[in-house]
Amino acid sequence: MTIQVFGHKSPDTDSTGAPIIWAWYLSEIEGTPATACLLGEPNTEAAFMLERWGLEKPAIIDDVAADDPVVIVDTNNPAELPATINEADIRAIIDHHKLVGGLETSGPIDITIRPLACTATILHDLMGADAARMPEAIKGAALSCILSDTLQFRSPTTTAHDRDVAEKLAADLGVDIADYAAELFAAKSDVSAFSDAELLRMDSKEYEVAGTRFRVSVLETTAPEQVLSRKDSLMNSMESVAAEDGVDQVLLFVVDILNEEATLLVPNDLVRTVAKKSFGVTADGDTVVLPGVMSRKKQIIPNLAV
Repeated sequence: MTIQVFGHKSPDTDSTGAPIIWAWYLSEIEGTPATACLLGEPNTEAAFMLERWGLEKPAIIDDVAADDPVVIVDTNNPAELPATINEADIRAIIDHHKLVGGLETSGPIDITIRPLACTATILHDLMGADAARMPEAIKGAALSCILSDTLQFRSPTTTAHDRDVAEKLAADLGVDIADYAAELFAAKSDVSAFSDAELLRMDSKEYEVAGTRFRVSVLETTAPEQVLSRKDSLMNSMESVAAEDGVDQVLLFVVDILNEEATLLVPNDLVRTVAKKSFGVTADGDTVVLPGVMSRKKQIIPNLAV
């Protein structure tokens, strides 16, 4: 049977590109039939990557059948995966996030979780010498993933190794990193076509803190004013999105890539408390700026308190 390779729901560039990269490796190098899948529509930056490198958008799936062979990349959190994931035949997990727990397998599997900024960096390492055999489009996807996840090396999750791999890929492709990153971030920043609910779910993950369930949403942009101009409408939509998704509160962090700061929308006293206890700031109005905050994984989630 063909192995399905997929990342998390609300796929960003890494969760769109990593399945494509690893499905290519399994099929073309390992000789194991594999296909990339998505668990939702890719965001605007991921869609730009697909078009820029001439890659076909993977099929979008809602669920997996019992005993379907799968490889999970860019997550190990059951909340971000199909509801029946534990009934599937999970063959491997390749990720760069903290170990959450809750996944079950029918036997021993390969699990690779490394403290790097991007799944694509890990995939490049796992390929070893075979990474040189990646066609241009696959290299382009890998470069896109790394630049996206590191915010062009601005994110505190960035390691020297992520940068080294990105620079090697860029050199192979004849791509100027600064110019290409600017194109990626411009695509990411155009959110005009999305509804408030879509924006709140676009790059979001569910976390529970002391019994309070949050949908933690991050919008990374070079044009934060485009999002913040809609703050009243976005805050009004948070309650309905939270109710539909079964969480207590949506937290929205608008990350200004160029100024290296985040703006947290503050719709109520719960979020005001979160701002104070998590980041040591007092939110007098409906927004509060968090200087230097760029990473959900390293700076937001570990600090969340209620």
